[in-house]
Amino acid sequence: MKKLLLLVLSCVLVLSLAACSGGSDSDVTGGVEIKKVSDMKGTVRVALAGWQLDNGLNAQTGNPTIGLNEYLDQTFYKMYPNIKLELYQIPWENVKAKQSAMLLSGDADVMYTGGAFASQWYQEGLLRDLDDLIKEDTSFDPSIYLAGIMNNSYSTKSPDGTKQFGIPVALGRRMTIYDKKLFEDWGVEPLTAKATPAELLEKGKKMTGKNPKTGEDNYGLYWSGNSLNGSTFVALTLAFGAKGAEGSLKDVKSIKWQLNTPEMVKVMEWLKEASKLPPAGFVNAQGGENFGLEKNNIAIALDSTGGATMNEYQSKKNKDLLDRFEPVLNMGPNGEGWVAVDPFIMAKKAKDVKASWEVLKFLTSPMTQKYMYDNFAQTPTLKNADFVSADDKYVKKALEIAEVGHSELMDEANPFYMSDIVPAVNGFISKAATGSAPDIQKFLDDLQQRAEKWSANLK
Repeated sequence: MKKLLLLVLSCVLVLSLAACSGGSDSDVTGGVEIKKVSDMKGTVRVALAGWQLDNGLNAQTGNPTIGLNEYLDQTFYKMYPNIKLELYQIPWENVKAKQSAMLLSGDADVMYTGGAFASQWYQEGLLRDLDDLIKEDTSFDPSIYLAGIMNNSYSTKSPDGTKQFGIPVALGRRMTIYDKKLFEDWGVEPLTAKATPAELLEKGKKMTGKNPKTGEDNYGLYWSGNSLNGSTFVALTLAFGAKGAEGSLKDVKSIKWQLNTPEMVKVMEWLKEASKLPPAGFVNAQGGENFGLEKNNIAIALDSTGGATMNEYQSKKNKDLLDRFEPVLNMGPNGEGWVAVDPFIMAKKAKDVKASWEVLKFLTSPMTQKYMYDNFAQTPTLKNADFVSADDKYVKKALEIAEVGHSELMDEANPFYMSDIVPAVNGFISKAATGSAPDIQKFLDDLQQRAEKWSANLK
């Protein structure tokens, strides 16, 4: 999974203020009086992928940001004065290698990481199940989290769905967003609340060409043609009922591949047609830089976040853009798509399990999720995320999508999906964009044979 905080923090140029500031006067608790919770003693080593430790500024909005160190000073250390935290900040670029090494060597107790990494580590026996801790702790309520990701995500549950190894704390935003202005210019009816692939293709085609009012080139549709996790492809498989495979990641060797079915043919036919509509650079994730902004020339963006529009709104209070760019649900039958989930996890070799659980629980709590939303626009994982700004319709839509989310075998947790299927589909899209798409049935038959051979070669 493309890591969530990479998306967030890549937009945030942190101008470090820590060296000249002993802390801000900002209240990170929302006015809540923080009291001691426990005299528990211990030391917990926490490895954080991408989290910002020091205070800084958000270069996109100009707003100050409060780093984790100050947040912990105002909250955790008052609640647990005898638990010492050792924090390790790891850049997303090399987080898998470093966190893998830490798990193997026993140098970390609690981690924030990418969901795909967590799933792989669980299958390698490097993570601890949390079910006994959850069962024994009456102060922890698992029902506060969105059921779709707490109970049905490979990022938090074992491959057979029976064990909980992660608590979700951050979501990816992947929704369909359309430009109401361009729809009006072209005289096209707005998207429905749950636009189907057929509707998206039909309306996208109508808005590709010279804008009848401005004379500028417009593009009807956009998505990233080189997505690392094939999230648009995943949403299409759900929409067309193309399972791709049957079985369980617990027994990968026994997976029954269904990659060349009539339903999968429909997925590829859609991609072939849709590949004619975006700007040419979409095959390399280029050409959509102005989507969500004044200069936009794309009618519909798939797997979009609304981040650019919200940044403009927060920095300039430009409500016109908020009104202009409208989110709808994803393409699945219930509006679902692939939902990126980043969890907190506990190492199998955690030295102090009880103290580690208190830390993990705190870092996934509603208070911490509010802090991360307020400072870094991180999308929460809670059913009742009442701290989300009333204007932030993009996070609200992402939460709707997550609530109906579920993991299938067409998922980054599936090793063949990541190693072979995603690159193959992206290659197909690239060729289709130039009018040289391969024969779909032959393409899928070849992919099916490769998948069966891959399974047969597993030990």
